[in-house]
Amino acid sequence: MRDRLFVTAVAVAMFVGCAGEPQQPVPPSDTAATESEVPISAAPDPPEMIVAERGGFIPEGVEYDTINRRFLTGSLSEGWIFEIHNDGRVTAVVSDPELVSSVGIEVDEPNDRLLVANSDRSVFDGASAGQAKLGVYSLSTGERIAMVDLGAAIVEAPTDAAFFANDIAVADDGTAYVTDTRMRAIYRVGPDYEVSVLHRFDDFGPNGIVHHSSGYLLVCGGTELWKVPVDNPVGATGVILPEEVEGQDGMLWMSDGRLAIVSNSGNRVVTLTSEDDWATSQRVAVASYETQATTGALVGDHIYVVHPHFTDQDPPSLERVTFE
Repeated sequence: MRDRLFVTAVAVAMFVGCAGEPQQPVPPSDTAATESEVPISAAPDPPEMIVAERGGFIPEGVEYDTINRRFLTGSLSEGWIFEIHNDGRVTAVVSDPELVSSVGIEVDEPNDRLLVANSDRSVFDGASAGQAKLGVYSLSTGERIAMVDLGAAIVEAPTDAAFFANDIAVADDGTAYVTDTRMRAIYRVGPDYEVSVLHRFDDFGPNGIVHHSSGYLLVCGGTELWKVPVDNPVGATGVILPEEVEGQDGMLWMSDGRLAIVSNSGNRVVTLTSEDDWATSQRVAVASYETQATTGALVGDHIYVVHPHFTDQDPPSLERVTFE
């Protein structure tokens, strides 16, 4: 799921589209229990478009759990984590009352974890100072493992400080990296759930984030893409892009090694590659769609984007994009 150059495109829309009381999250149904008896290997592939059976929960973040073959989303308005089934049913996977606005989510399958950027969207209308927390849950059961107060790692935060945990990347050793758009920070959370501030930018609100196995992070926001070495974060440098990619939001690695960036203002996904370890980048392909999307999930070789519907009452949807 932002105090960056996307505020005009997304943050304002968040609150226009979120008027009124959010609906009560829907618990799993008997039908879902019946579906769970079907062998996972026999589960059908997702259709090209999935429209949720209801609106109101505003899923800004999406992940695909390849073990259980299911789409998981966050919820800006209701907080909980939901599964959107292939037929559009919406059922709760994590029902933690401490989740206020779940933004970016990350499936960490090797460690059987689901990580959630736990924020408070009211920060955008000045109703609160927001929050930056990391919720950690069992991917198998949905039970809470930890709730980490990321903002507590900011030393001598000003009295008017505002926080918004936005997106998450996980390294092979289980270390999580979380962006905080309002504090312009990247937090590092070790496998023992101790938190520290990896890096703070001077004039850039980080949004989407991915980890590269060579030991650095790629972080995007607005029209900028940054490379941040984990062992030397002060050496962060801007990646030279082949063209302006506006409204950079969610990012993910594709199966062939390309980097895919979802533009929340340009209604497109741009895929990039690099020949110099992400000092510069080259455009590979672009996929366009009609309705605003924020983040994407990889299903095999395909990307599905999530359409949250910030500014209207239509139910959110998931769409498989086609690259040209």
